[in-house]
Amino acid sequence: MAKESLGFIRFEPIKLEHIPRVLEIEKVSNGSPWSERAFQNEINHENGIFLVAFAGDRIVGFAGVWLVIDEAHITTIAVAPDARGHGVGRALMIEVLTRSREKGMLCSTLEVRAGNKAAIALYESLGYKTISTRKAYYPDNKEDALVMWLYELEKWTPA
Repeated sequence: MAKESLGFIRFEPIKLEHIPRVLEIEKVSNGSPWSERAFQNEINHENGIFLVAFAGDRIVGFAGVWLVIDEAHITTIAVAPDARGHGVGRALMIEVLTRSREKGMLCSTLEVRAGNKAAIALYESLGYKTISTRKAYYPDNKEDALVMWLYELEKWTPA
């Protein structure tokens, strides 16, 4: 996919008809993929935000967050391989963080594979800081997870 062909990215809350494409992206993006049922559970998650990103009429990514007291916990984010490097992941993160802040969240946290340098760079560019490591966190290969936090979400502006 050529960079210019992505065009405007728009977001929609996840719907049942989005799940087949979301699963396609998930299976090529995550060594421990979520199940179809897990995505179905996000459709009406009372304390969550789950968005799919569209370029034209094509789903090119998705992201989810759970809202816990005053914390926005990023549960998942993935971008279709042919749409990576075009700002989709950044746009998704900005959108879920903005919506989380609008719902009163004051901070955000996430776990990321220690070897996922592109994702770590994205999160750092948005203001996340690595706070700790969860050893052997990922079941598929026992890779460590970095625990990252973004504080003062109420004052946050994307760089």
